[in-house]
Amino acid sequence: MKNIQKKQVKGLVLRSTGSWYEVRQSKDKIIKARIKGKFRLKGIKTTNPIAVGDWVILELQNDDEALVTEILPRKNYIIRKSVNLSKQAHIIASNIDLAFLLVTVSSPVTSTGFIDRFLVTAEAYHIPVVLVFNKIDLYNEEELEKLNKLEKLYGNIGYKTLRISALNKKGVEEVKELMKGKSSMLSGHSGAGKSTLVNTIDSSLNLKTANVSDAHNKGKHTTTFAEMFELEFGGFIIDTPGIKGFGLVDIDKRELAHYFKEFRALMHECKFNNCQHINEPKCAVLDAAKKGEIALSRYENYLAMWHEDPQENYRELGY
Repeated sequence: MKNIQKKQVKGLVLRSTGSWYEVRQSKDKIIKARIKGKFRLKGIKTTNPIAVGDWVILELQNDDEALVTEILPRKNYIIRKSVNLSKQAHIIASNIDLAFLLVTVSSPVTSTGFIDRFLVTAEAYHIPVVLVFNKIDLYNEEELEKLNKLEKLYGNIGYKTLRISALNKKGVEEVKELMKGKSSMLSGHSGAGKSTLVNTIDSSLNLKTANVSDAHNKGKHTTTFAEMFELEFGGFIIDTPGIKGFGLVDIDKRELAHYFKEFRALMHECKFNNCQHINEPKCAVLDAAKKGEIALSRYENYLAMWHEDPQENYRELGY
């Protein structure tokens, strides 16, 4: 008998449901697929060989099922420590054109430690970030003042910032404009309003939302794994699970300062080429931090990341 060659097609991974993946074969065709054999990704130990946003080669088994035979090279990806296995990593999503980090100054509070860890990871993997300050309709005077300071801090560094109320549809049009024709990732703490924002951007998606828990002022998980949705106005959005902590993965401490934009701009002025900006003489970064030209929170978060024990449970530390 002749060995019949099965048809191969290219597809985009939209979501993972255990051992099965939902893959977009074309605009009107989504197919279930599973992995053929084992994939070993060079240099990355991950809990998930295939991530949402991956382009893959499928070997069609029938009209509804296929085998993933190849993962095509990734433009980039965003990664964090696996929740339970500190030595392993979990790829949240790949091939991202733009990442939106939802920040809330209350209900729940997003710390600068969390923001900076996200930004460092995105810088390391060459992903541009927009900081989206959500729930502006809820803030009192003190909270608005805090928002102003955060906006000024990150705006001065060079990050684009937006103010929105996903619930009241305020400022959402600008988010939509930035997302058009791109593959965008949405991230942030549980309860920051990611699913509400997605529903406001494209009401046809109708994602499940939940209120913030009054008892602990923390969000309830409504997204349990990353999912990619096609937007009616063009482009894709990846909604990610609410992240409590963001542990850094595969970032060499000697390279860490390169992922702080304002540090990078001054590093050539340091006396030593291998300056770590901690206690070295004639360090331009340390001098700028002492003069207030670099925000104290940014410098302290840099030190916390530099001194971090990789085995420590970053979730318990509240990052």
